[in-house]
Amino acid sequence: MASYIARRIFQMLVSLFIVATLIFFLFRLMPGDPTAAMVDPSIPLEARQQLIAQYGLDQSLWVQYKVFLSDLVKLDFGNSFYYKRSVTDILGDKLAATLILMFAAMIFAYGFGIFGGAWMAWRRGSFLESTAITMALVFRSAPTFWVGIIFIYFFSVRLGWFPSSGMRSPGEEVNNMFQLFFSWDFVKHLILPAIVASLLFLATPLLIMRNTMLEVLGEDFIEMARAKGLKERVILYRHAARNALLPVVTAGALFVGSAIGGQVLLEYVFSWPGLGQEIVLSAQRHDYPLAQGSFIIMAAMVMVMNLVADILYAYLDPRISY
Repeated sequence: MASYIARRIFQMLVSLFIVATLIFFLFRLMPGDPTAAMVDPSIPLEARQQLIAQYGLDQSLWVQYKVFLSDLVKLDFGNSFYYKRSVTDILGDKLAATLILMFAAMIFAYGFGIFGGAWMAWRRGSFLESTAITMALVFRSAPTFWVGIIFIYFFSVRLGWFPSSGMRSPGEEVNNMFQLFFSWDFVKHLILPAIVASLLFLATPLLIMRNTMLEVLGEDFIEMARAKGLKERVILYRHAARNALLPVVTAGALFVGSAIGGQVLLEYVFSWPGLGQEIVLSAQRHDYPLAQGSFIIMAAMVMVMNLVADILYAYLDPRISY
């Protein structure tokens, strides 16, 4: 197992190098002037040239690429053209906000989806099963921004239960990250967007678990368990559900990587200051360092979660060997 993990980490680093190279050259091939976001057109030409040289944009593409790789090895993404701050600091704040939102949505979606999918397979053909499938597909098909607006209207405007936007109330002061993310005011702002996101993701684990459970329930070891006189609940969750978890684990691991940058509309509707919204803005502004750092982090997250999925496969299915 250790040699397999080491081999996979090496493959991951090679893949990350290829992705970083593609990202670097793709952004340089984009039409538009990257200096427009950081240089005021009204300033003198000498000052403009001095600022461009400060960011290394006057160098050849090959020189910029070597500097980019050198900084990447040191996990230094440079300074944002637009914010004039370190990309690492900017992405740290944005990534933390996005990860908290997505993990909260994932816990609800996959927690309910796994147990709900197993129960639906057990009660196949019932009215409740049909209703649950229909509702899951409705929320999966409905536009995220539309569901978000509906929830804001009912739960924020009409009922006043939750705030409609942002991560904290106006006037609420925080001195550090702990006070920001571990406060009741933050939790109140998190609940509504997390529920909307989880309703979007719910159909995937729910239906995968249900379909896999239907196959597992026809296996011989389930009949053997029934013949032994085990309780239905024990057969369902201890014997059948564990063997049906493999596809759900794979989908869950890949979900984390894709969810980081995939909820742009949700973050926009709830004014959630996360990474997805920042990726779009940085690409529009030709903010190379910030856009490159965002995409590289997304690629790294997807690769890491693929590795986690492979390791979990070995744990859940003893027949798999490396």
